[in-house]
Amino acid sequence: MSVSPSRKELSHARIVDVASRAIRRAGYRGVGVADIMKEAGLTHGGFYAHFDSRDALVVEAMAKAGQDNIASLTKVVERRLIQGGTRFQALVETYLHETHMERTEDGCIIAALSSEMTRQEDVVRDEARRRVDAMVSMVQAALPGAADEGEAAVVTATMVGALQLARTLGGKAGRSLLAQTRQTLIERHKHATHH
Repeated sequence: MSVSPSRKELSHARIVDVASRAIRRAGYRGVGVADIMKEAGLTHGGFYAHFDSRDALVVEAMAKAGQDNIASLTKVVERRLIQGGTRFQALVETYLHETHMERTEDGCIIAALSSEMTRQEDVVRDEARRRVDAMVSMVQAALPGAADEGEAAVVTATMVGALQLARTLGGKAGRSLLAQTRQTLIERHKHATHH
């Protein structure tokens, strides 16, 4: 028997959801408590009934964004697998798709925030590390053969870096970089048997 969430739980979830999109769109500094609460349809004063601090909200928002990213990637990869190809190819093509270049607020939290992490509090950096570990694990599971974590980390870094650079370049140059990275990664791991 499931218990339906309370009003406070629903409000909390709404705040975290708004913040998870805002942090990917505007970065760590772009997340103001007042703006988040307003967008969530709640009063600024109610914030501390839900969170001890702004960092506590940021940590939950990052966790939600990361979990949403993995769930979304997994769903698209599963759909693509039906059409043929390997899990790794589907993951690379999904993550490095052109639409991921523009849609930062629905996109990868790692690509959105990595450059800001060195300036954050430990509690925020710890969550960022968990997000990276989760992404590396997803890549490792998709790599052909018995790929080790080191190889998965290199592939993850390549994908995240390519997405960040493509966003920086924008337009045709960004799309071209994504295409080249997709092709290189897929070719490199097409017949790979890691030891």
